Amino acid sequence: MDFTSPKTMRDCWIVNDGVMGGVSQSALRQDTQGMYFEGLVSLKNNGGFASMRSSAQFPPGTQLLELLAKGDGKQYKLVLRTAIAPRVTYAAEFIAEPTWQAYRFQLNQFKATFRGQDVQAPTLSFSDVIEFGILISNSQAGSFAIQLKTLQSA
Repeated sequence: MDFTSPKTMRDCWIVNDGVMGGVSQSALRQDTQGMYFEGLVSLKNNGGFASMRSSAQFPPGTQLLELLAKGDGKQYKLVLRTAIAPRVTYAAEFIAEPTWQAYRFQLNQFKATFRGQDVQAPTLSFSDVIEFGILISNSQAGSFAIQLKTLQSA
């Protein structure tokens, strides 16, 4: 995925804690260097998360995902969903450093969760992924911003 492309941004959508009564806000913004995912996380009304999502597919045999991004020094999660376990989110944490970084994720870095709680789930295979996202949560109230350039398989 090339986040410098306006088409990639058009294929993304936002899911914030408003789905559960929270009031966090976020948006996507295009830039020639890559797409910004930014906003404000609020803990009001038992809220506390913001996320962006997009459909995704990775070829069979993919062993590694690489995300090129920079951010605000906060902790984010790369989240994946599969058709095999559509209600489960597989999440791997990373700190979005203020300079461009290539974040590499292997299968064993992802934990299966449902609404933030660890669960037993089928073993993750990158070739089963149908959706990816970036999530900020863990009571990190306040403004946030992360810029995404590429997400690719290796």
